Amino acid sequence: MEAAGDPYQASLQPRRHSPRLPPRNGYGVYVYPNSFFRYEGEWKGGKKHGHGKLLFKDGSYYEGEFVDGEITGEGCQHWTCSGNTYSGQFVLGEPQGHGVMKYKAGGRYEGELSQGRGEGQGFLEDQDGQVYQGSFHDNKRHGRGQMIFKNGDKYEGDWVRDQRQGHGVLCCADGSTYKGQWHSDVFSGLGSLVHCSGVTYCGMFINGHPAEQAKKIVILGPEVLEVVQGSPFTLSVQLQQDDGEVAKSESGRVLKISAGVRYVQLPEYSEVSFFKMDEDYMETPIQTPFGFQCIPYPLSVPMSWGPEPGSTVESARADLLLSKRDSEPVLDSGAFHGQGDTLSILSARRHKHCCQQVDQGCAEFVDILLGAPPPGMQPYPFLPGTLEKTLGRPKGGPSSPEVLPTAQEPLKGTNRPDGTTVEPPTAAYLGEYVLMVCDVTSPPFLGHRLPTTFKHLRILAKGDTHWPHVPEDHQKL
Repeated sequence: MEAAGDPYQASLQPRRHSPRLPPRNGYGVYVYPNSFFRYEGEWKGGKKHGHGKLLFKDGSYYEGEFVDGEITGEGCQHWTCSGNTYSGQFVLGEPQGHGVMKYKAGGRYEGELSQGRGEGQGFLEDQDGQVYQGSFHDNKRHGRGQMIFKNGDKYEGDWVRDQRQGHGVLCCADGSTYKGQWHSDVFSGLGSLVHCSGVTYCGMFINGHPAEQAKKIVILGPEVLEVVQGSPFTLSVQLQQDDGEVAKSESGRVLKISAGVRYVQLPEYSEVSFFKMDEDYMETPIQTPFGFQCIPYPLSVPMSWGPEPGSTVESARADLLLSKRDSEPVLDSGAFHGQGDTLSILSARRHKHCCQQVDQGCAEFVDILLGAPPPGMQPYPFLPGTLEKTLGRPKGGPSSPEVLPTAQEPLKGTNRPDGTTVEPPTAAYLGEYVLMVCDVTSPPFLGHRLPTTFKHLRILAKGDTHWPHVPEDHQKL
């Protein structure tokens, strides 16, 4: 058995070298035993102290102040795995205090941090150029803050974990403004919206949408409105919700009124029409919900739509074209573009008189009048015999008109063979018409317009109390 402590045997064992110790004081370089860290800089009492640079094996590094061996003070750190770089204050190896974090993907954060995460007041610019300035918690927008989005919208108000929540004001790039409650990044609760079109909504919002929003236009009054020939009348209109309640929360929507006359063509008397249209003006008839079609007919309002004294026939024809455009069920802001200078001038003159703005869900069109047919639209009332045959009445009865022009004698200022004169019409002829009210708000409120609504109108002779009865087999013309 070998004696313990034999010097010969001891000489045969491999020599164990003590690891190199870090410098005690001053400037020096030290590679740690695991070879993952390498430090070069100032030392004090065998610890990193002062200014130095700590390099990591993956290429990351920290350069700045050390205190008693810890990264503490002002410095700069770069992370190879993320590509991010931070410059600012450190405490025990973590970014803490005030500093600037630059992100490899673009953008930067400048402000207060705690344990490497945004905490307190800060400024954040993302890779899209969007900017937020305000309060942060756990690296998220949280508290009071202001943000400018890449589309130009600006929000100022409350945030909860990166979402707008609480009370805030959104000013959109298009001029729209919302002020009120938010939840989960959308309008929710009480608020007021001023749309860029001029429409305002004040009330409840649910999931980003007005809770009491108008869904339809309703013309008040009887199912069939009867008006005495040549008499002005007033039309009351409401914006209603799906449940029929008036949309009182909404104001400013622009409604436009137009008219049409029933397009009648009797099957058994196909040569007889109520109106004959010049080919230049004839359009596809407009379908109505009353079981018949109509063709556009001009309206008059307190300031006349008709040609002014001294205007030309071309101006009158342009006026008719405008009346036809007015009666289109849907009209956008560029409906009259491309019609020529005359149409543009007349359009601008007439547009504001045929439109009304809604106030708390209601609007009125006052002193509406169906005027005489313009040039290009030639009325042909039914011949006395044809009308009597159609309605089953005897000829020459007390209800027969004294004089009715024939189909070969249009209602113009022409002379009859007997020397009498047919005077030009001054008002709309007796018959069936249609009033149409459409939403022309521009741009459309919240991206869509309300559907056009229709009202059946009958023009009666003076003294008539109701429309004469038509046998059932002749009601569907």
